[in-house]
Amino acid sequence: MSINIVDRHKRILDKLETNGYVKVNELSEEFNVSLVTIRKDLKVLEERNLLFRSHGKAIPANPYITEHHVTIKEKLYSKEKSKIAATAAAILEPNDSIILASGTSVIEFARHIPPLNGLTVLSASLNASIILAELKEIEVMQLGGSVRSSASSVVGPIAEKMLSEFTFTKLFVGVDGIDLDFGLTTTSAMEASLNKEMIKAAQKIIVLADSSKFNKKGFGRICGLEEVDQIITDSGIDNRTKERLIELGVELTIV
Repeated sequence: MSINIVDRHKRILDKLETNGYVKVNELSEEFNVSLVTIRKDLKVLEERNLLFRSHGKAIPANPYITEHHVTIKEKLYSKEKSKIAATAAAILEPNDSIILASGTSVIEFARHIPPLNGLTVLSASLNASIILAELKEIEVMQLGGSVRSSASSVVGPIAEKMLSEFTFTKLFVGVDGIDLDFGLTTTSAMEASLNKEMIKAAQKIIVLADSSKFNKKGFGRICGLEEVDQIITDSGIDNRTKERLIELGVELTIV
């Protein structure tokens, strides 16, 4: 026996909140209605900004993100980013050689890096390099290349070639999106390409990402989660995502 449309919509949203997604075919069977009816239900709910339809299923929100300037992004989740940065700084060791990618989490991380003797930093972020240049104990190397003004960072073949000449103990990378199936992403294809070269050059890959970055996708794919060693994030991460990351073998640090 089918249920009325109001109850059906409520149950769809309840399932979405519980599971993180709903599938058209499963809803059709559960509610004993046609696939067309379920698609109409999801279209109505999407028009009310209650979900986002995608390939035979629906998820809570639009996972695709647009690019914003670094000065805007720095103001978002600033407290969480500060805690993440402090935790990341605590795992640094004297004589480490590290790569800093771009992004506001990486810039905040640079502010927390202590004056460790023998620490070498290769940075794609112009802002991070300026911050670290104040510490005489640290050798700072700025990647060359084309300047990406929205992120105050460099990208391009010159930067990628420079990376191939070195090896590093750790890479600290910020991302625009973390999707459990698609992996790490950024809004820039050129930045994604550079990040891939950074991964090749580093022994340990550490992602700095506040919880708002999960279940989001950017235009450029960096890598799958199987290549990530550690993710440092805040307590806003949901249990389903947390459990999946642990299953994938990612060291998850929650601040």
